[in-house]
Amino acid sequence: MPAYVLALAFLLLFTVGVRRDRRRFGNAVLLGLAALFLAAGLLGELGRLPAGLLDAADVAIPPAAGLGLVAAAVFLVANGVTMVREEGRRLPNLLSLGAGLAILALIGLLLAAVHLQSQPLRAFVGGTLLIAGYLAFLFLCFLGYAILYARLTVRRDVDFIVVLGAGLIDGDRVPPLLAGRLERAYGLYRVQAGRSRPPVVIASGGKGTDERVPESQAMADHLVALGCPPERIEQEDRSRSTEENLEFSRALMEQLKPGYRCVVVTSTFHVFRSAVMARRSGVPGQVLGAHTTPYYRPSATIREFVAVLALYGTPNAGACLLLAAIGAVAGWTT
Repeated sequence: MPAYVLALAFLLLFTVGVRRDRRRFGNAVLLGLAALFLAAGLLGELGRLPAGLLDAADVAIPPAAGLGLVAAAVFLVANGVTMVREEGRRLPNLLSLGAGLAILALIGLLLAAVHLQSQPLRAFVGGTLLIAGYLAFLFLCFLGYAILYARLTVRRDVDFIVVLGAGLIDGDRVPPLLAGRLERAYGLYRVQAGRSRPPVVIASGGKGTDERVPESQAMADHLVALGCPPERIEQEDRSRSTEENLEFSRALMEQLKPGYRCVVVTSTFHVFRSAVMARRSGVPGQVLGAHTTPYYRPSATIREFVAVLALYGTPNAGACLLLAAIGAVAGWTT
C-alpha cells in the first residue's frame, strides 16, 4: 500500500508540473518515480501468489531480466554498426555502439564479482552498478516523457514558426534530416494560413566552417521551393548551436512582434531537449518534431540524453559520486 500511495503522490506532482510548464525535465523524473513506485507495488503483490506460482516467478524473473538486458545491448551494438555504415565514424554516431558495449561489460563485471573472491572488484562493481542504475532510471524517465511530449499538437494560432538548423550537405544543400523539419514547418504554416492567420517562418542557422552559405539561406530557399511565400520567411543567420538558435530567434521575434506566440520545429529525437532549452532561454513556445529515419534515433536519443544531463551537470555529478561511494562501501563489506 505505501508504494501505491507514493506512486499516486508523484503522479499528482507530475500533473501539477505539466500544467505549470510541460518543458521541465523535472516532469520526466516525477513521472518516472510514479512508475517506479507503481512497479514496486505490483511486485509486492507477488507475495500473495500461491506458493507454486511464487516459486515459478522467483525462478523466471531474474533470467528474464538478464535476457532483456542482453537483448537491449545486442540491439544497441547492431544499431551502432548500422550508424557507422550509414553515417560514418563520427563520435555522435558511435553512441549506441558504446552504450551496448558498456552494458555487456557491466554484465561481465557483475559475473566476475559473483565468481571471484575480490573485495576491490566487488567495491568497484557495487559503485558502478549504482551509477548505472541511476543513469538508466534517468534515461527511462527522459525517454518516456520525451515520447509523451513529442505527441504535443498546436491548438492555438502562433505568430512565428522557428525551424532549427541541422547542417548542410556539400556546403549548400539541405539534407534529409533538415528537409523533414522544413516540411513539418511548412505543413503547420499551410494549416494556419488556411485560417487567414499566416505566421512568419524563421529559418534559424548560421554558416559553418565547411559551408558555403548560411544554413538559414538554404533553408529559406527550400521553404520557397515547397511553396512558402518569401515575404513570410525571416532568416536568423548567426547561430551555431541549438542554444544560439533559440536565443537569436527569440531576439528577432521580440523585435518583430513583442508579446508574440511561437512554436519551434526540430527532429523528433531533438524535441524534448529543445523544449528544456527553450524554457531556459525564455522562448514562450512549445516544440514539435519532424520525422526521423528509424535507425538514426537510438544514437541520437542517447546524445540528447547526455546533453540534458550536462544541463544539470552539478547535481548529477554529485549524485553519481555519492552513489559510487555507497556502492563501493556496500561491495567491500559484502
